[in-house]
Amino acid sequence: MQMLSLDQLGDEIAELSAHIEAATARLLDLIREFDAREGWNTGFSSCAAWLSWRVGLAPGAAREHVRVARALGTLPLLAQALARGELSYAKVRALTRVATPETEERLLAVGRAGTADHVERIVRGWRRVDRQAEAREATLQHASRALHVYPDADGTVIVRGRLTPEVGALLMQALAAARETLYQQEREKEPDADPPTMAQQQADALALLAETALHHGIDPGAPGERYQVVVHVDAEVLADPDQPGQSVLEDGARVPAGTSQRLACDASRVVMRHGRDGRVVEVDARTRTISPALRRALHHRDRCCRFPGCGVRFGQGHHIRHWAQGGPTTLSNLALLCRRHHRAVHEEGYRVDRQPDGELRFRRPDGRLLPEVPRLPEVRGDAVQILRARHNAEGLVLHPRTATPGWLGERLDVGWAIDVLHPLAR
Repeated sequence: MQMLSLDQLGDEIAELSAHIEAATARLLDLIREFDAREGWNTGFSSCAAWLSWRVGLAPGAAREHVRVARALGTLPLLAQALARGELSYAKVRALTRVATPETEERLLAVGRAGTADHVERIVRGWRRVDRQAEAREATLQHASRALHVYPDADGTVIVRGRLTPEVGALLMQALAAARETLYQQEREKEPDADPPTMAQQQADALALLAETALHHGIDPGAPGERYQVVVHVDAEVLADPDQPGQSVLEDGARVPAGTSQRLACDASRVVMRHGRDGRVVEVDARTRTISPALRRALHHRDRCCRFPGCGVRFGQGHHIRHWAQGGPTTLSNLALLCRRHHRAVHEEGYRVDRQPDGELRFRRPDGRLLPEVPRLPEVRGDAVQILRARHNAEGLVLHPRTATPGWLGERLDVGWAIDVLHPLAR
């Protein structure tokens, strides 16, 4: 490599940086399409999780790449500026936190005129105005909450009100659950009867909520009991999902045998023995498949979900060889998996086994190995020359001053800038 003057070295750095920004725009385009087509949905919880595994990005950087890629899909001016190397990824990443199709043109001017530090400071000021507007809106919503309940002239009761968004969502969920409970029972009793109108069902559901609250008390109860799910499953089905037998929820709804296996991996278990007529003749004491001490050892050893590329810190104990098939409840036969990947192993065809050296090996449903860290593709030739040749072929002319901001060294007045730029500023 020949010795360059400092000016030439600086120009080389600036020009190559512009090429890298243009290549980053292409990378984000690919990520956006890959995300939209859910190419990551092969055992991974998100596109960011797949990027972290496949490309080696840190989880935070992977999430930012996906966020920026999605945002640029609706911000063509910023996307084009990045693709032409006029804005750095750092500037675009900051601007996409606040830009909308209505404001991107003025924010693009900010990116072109200022340094990355200027952009960050203006974005922080912009977000403060947004948060203040959001806080004012939330305060108004909270202040306007009201519920009016009063009798009409004919003796019926009129209910009218306005709730904050989160309380409204809670009420709608509760009404939906009560409605489903009421009218599932009605459908089972009279399958051919015409159901009431939705408004009538809502009224009946509200009555059920009131009766339930008065019957059980206002105290919502302990979380463990409120969210308990009971599954009845035959031992033969637990050992082999292809065997005939029951695998049903408490209300009689059937669930796949794989779901029962997953739930039984790490849950309280009560064994019931039935007579020939189907009646229960004996009930064993409730046992926990994985003891608290063993669970602590499992979390200490595995630390997080062991599925490649996941890393979620909180998980469930998975029996590598299920206890219903004779697998022991020992540390060597357990692995920590998050809820998403526990489902993938039991119900989506993924497989896991432990090697003689103690390492876990995961396989896709088609049998292909899912490595803990994939091998990166080999770059053949000079990467810089390849990048330049590609951009030249696309007619993209990049030079040392492509991304130079228009700043002349004057002091940045963030307050004045926000007053001029932000639509809500006063």
